[in-house]
Amino acid sequence: VQLQAFGGGLVQAGGSLRVSCAASGSTFGRATMGWFRQAPGSRRELVARVSVTGVIGYTESVKGRFTISRDNAKNTVYLQMNSLKPEDTAVYYCNTIAGSFSWGQGTLVTVSS
Repeated sequence: VQLQAFGGGLVQAGGSLRVSCAASGSTFGRATMGWFRQAPGSRRELVARVSVTGVIGYTESVKGRFTISRDNAKNTVYLQMNSLKPEDTAVYYCNTIAGSFSWGQGTLVTVSS
């Protein structure tokens, strides 16, 4: 399975951005997917997850600001990010929550203060 994340960019603090991740292959529809991020000098962290049946979870730091969703017909998972903060600056990746697929390039989100 190939994963391609896109939609990142530069945004001011308080702004919004939506990133998307398209997956090739038919196994996408059977996996709990997650959005991860990795800031410079930090470990990759899971920030949001969505199961095949739509059960959703977020890490505490993004609750109320980020919304994850998926479209199984399009093999795509989305992350809507609102009220962005400088500490949200990172490369964002999608994968299964176990990191089963190749990680891909990710998409860079930069939040300026």
